[in-house]
Amino acid sequence: MGRNKKMKKKNITIENLATMVSKGFDDVVSHMARKDEVNQRFDKVENRLEKIEKLILANHKRRIERLEEEVKELKELLAVK
Repeated sequence: MGRNKKMKKKNITIENLATMVSKGFDDVVSHMARKDEVNQRFDKVENRLEKIEKLILANHKRRIERLEEEVKELKELLAVK
């Protein structure tokens, strides 16, 4: 396949290539750091949601236990009559 006529031949020195590779690695490191930050934030959100879920479940458990006790009392009252 021939070279595209619009493409110009570029002379790249070792220094230029090293700079490009270094910049590429810097970009990767930057993206990895950003990913770590996002993961940490998600972990915090997940922990908060777990706490909220536990609070809600504990509240529901208390309410159900209270209702069960009330039903038991009602059954006892109805059995007496």
